Amino acid sequence: MEIKEILSKVDHTVLGQTATWGEIKGLCDDGMKYETASVCIPPSYVKQAAEYIKSAGGHLKVCTVIGFPNGYNTTAVKCFETETAVKEGADEIDMVINIGWVKDGLYDKVSDEIKQIKAACHGRLLKVIIETCLLTDDEKIKLCKVVSGSGAEYIKTSTGFSKAGATFEDVELMVKNVDGILVKAAGGINSIADAEKFIELGASRLGTSRIVKIVKAENTDNQTY
Repeated sequence: MEIKEILSKVDHTVLGQTATWGEIKGLCDDGMKYETASVCIPPSYVKQAAEYIKSAGGHLKVCTVIGFPNGYNTTAVKCFETETAVKEGADEIDMVINIGWVKDGLYDKVSDEIKQIKAACHGRLLKVIIETCLLTDDEKIKLCKVVSGSGAEYIKTSTGFSKAGATFEDVELMVKNVDGILVKAAGGINSIADAEKFIELGASRLGTSRIVKIVKAENTDNQTY
């Protein structure tokens, strides 16, 4: 698989608590240079990043996170976060579901919340993080159905801030059980081989910072890739 094809599916990501503008700016520079699908950044940097990319003449999409990483904010708070992010220049929204509602079997509430957040996106792309490492296979399958009927464009495995990230088994399960939506794998994608395998299994997006770092390291003395 061509490295450019892999990079075109990467949401180049920095979401650590200590993320600085210098790191975000560097992330944007790399995203523009290597033509990643987006940069995924904390909400507080969306406006600055969007303005920076525009000033640089870039066409890189800005993605941010909502209800992150635990998902138990109220729906009103998540909708406000989403509205604000969109106004400040976010092109894509990655939201975290309320996992406690899943454990209580309240799938209708999960669905309603996703639909409200989708409305707050005002046409921007929405990815729904279900945090697979905290779920049973039955819960994952039920959520594939819920998200498929919610209006969101993607279902996403993980925040990268819980017990584990994406697994090949989870992506395979999700791809088999979604209907009309795409799958994003995130968390623990450590190599080009991992990225290729997730794509082969059906993932359309990859949430990671490591792939660009690997490509940069391999091409330190070469301006092409």
